[in-house]
Amino acid sequence: MSIQRRSKDAIAKRVAQDIQEGMFVNLGIGLPTTVANHIPAGREIILHSENGVLGMGPQPPAGEEDPDLINAGKQPVTLRPGASFFHHADSFGMIRGQHLDICVLGAFQVSVRGDLANWSTGGDAIPAVGGAMDLALGAKQVWVMMEHQTKSGGSKIVQECTYPLTGVACVTRVYTDLCVIDVTPQGLVAYDLVEGLDFDALVQLTGVPLARKGERAAV
Repeated sequence: MSIQRRSKDAIAKRVAQDIQEGMFVNLGIGLPTTVANHIPAGREIILHSENGVLGMGPQPPAGEEDPDLINAGKQPVTLRPGASFFHHADSFGMIRGQHLDICVLGAFQVSVRGDLANWSTGGDAIPAVGGAMDLALGAKQVWVMMEHQTKSGGSKIVQECTYPLTGVACVTRVYTDLCVIDVTPQGLVAYDLVEGLDFDALVQLTGVPLARKGERAAV
């Protein structure tokens, strides 16, 4: 049986499934912003953006965009009832004051201990860390959304990050196109594998020790 990798939308939907009622959540630039489109109707989840918005909804239908209503990635958004606007400094005060339950970020690499590299691949890349360092350290939980492997087939989940770090031991969970992985003090625990992928094959593709959920992890 062939492996049915999750689409980017399917990863976003899987993330949204785990966000609990009443949580305050920041969605990072790029793929994480799509999570807003999959929050179940009727669930009260308050979405935060660094540019000073609290209470965002999903992206608007084509043709109904408001150019003055955007998220930190300059993408058009909608507002839910009770939404508010505030100064950029106040927004970062919320982040640094640990008022966010979850931040969802993209990543280039995540290490086995939860180190995060998501702002530069080194070399001639232009530094653009933005608010990622504040979010990585300020949110109570940091969830990462990313493809499991690079375009060349290497694993993005590594023993040690080789790219410049955004945060140390900050990632608590990783959602990929192959599975979900919890970062625990004992090591990485994988579950919810996609159809057609067995656990041993996942370990081989990942290249670092993994435990099944319900088993003891080992670094």
